[in-house]
Amino acid sequence: MSSVQITLLGAIAGATILLGLPLGRIRAKMPKTRAWLNALAIGILLFLLWDVLTHAWQPIDSALTAKQPGTVAGLAFLFAVGIGTGLITLVYFDRWIARTAAARKPIGPGAAAVAEFSPAAHTHTVKSLAMMIAVGIGLHNFAEGLAIGNSAANGAVSLAVLLVIGFAAHNATEGFGIVAPMAAERVRPSWGYLLLLGVIGGGPTLLGTVVGQRYTSDVASVIFLTLAAGSILYVIIELLSVARKMNVKTVTTWGIFIGLLLGFATDAIVTLAGA
Repeated sequence: MSSVQITLLGAIAGATILLGLPLGRIRAKMPKTRAWLNALAIGILLFLLWDVLTHAWQPIDSALTAKQPGTVAGLAFLFAVGIGTGLITLVYFDRWIARTAAARKPIGPGAAAVAEFSPAAHTHTVKSLAMMIAVGIGLHNFAEGLAIGNSAANGAVSLAVLLVIGFAAHNATEGFGIVAPMAAERVRPSWGYLLLLGVIGGGPTLLGTVVGQRYTSDVASVIFLTLAAGSILYVIIELLSVARKMNVKTVTTWGIFIGLLLGFATDAIVTLAGA
């Protein structure tokens, strides 16, 4: 199989993320359904967090087994910095967005309250959260692309194809995870914005496939995976806050549970491929 064909397969694996994005345009109120969808996204993202951290830790675990203290120290440092950067950076970015919005509020009695709870400000906040999810998933999918490209480069074409199938199924669930905040808060994005989110979340699979055919590195893998883990953790915290406001504990619990099962079910396909 040629390099172009492998790259095309990587593009297909990333493109399936587009399948779940139209759910972000749901108009009906359906409070319990929206709480369910929000919780489902939490479950999927919890699985992704576990999956990302597991793969990020593998090079460190291998170095520990091989008794390579220098490698362990270096990779462990990158592991901590990556998670911290992915998590803390988003916290400060969110605070910066809030300060910027506050600075633009009109002056006058009651003006702050009006600006703070205006539909435009609410929409901007929710869409920013969806963008953060897309970025975190994009970093994760870059690492998936690296696995596809590396397998093909090492001559394991059948493995690369099976990885594409597994990642394609997996990415189809991630698309919904991106739009869940908008679906839960009844913010209806444009088709153009959904396409942008899809490119950010799924495009890195294609890029990773191209890079993986030419270059592989434990250092790069740890950096990208931990950055993704930190950002996904931040998003989970935000979505849990949304779930708490909805105050539908039973629906939320079942949604998280089903989301977790979906994550492991799609990952099982990749495991069967021998990854």
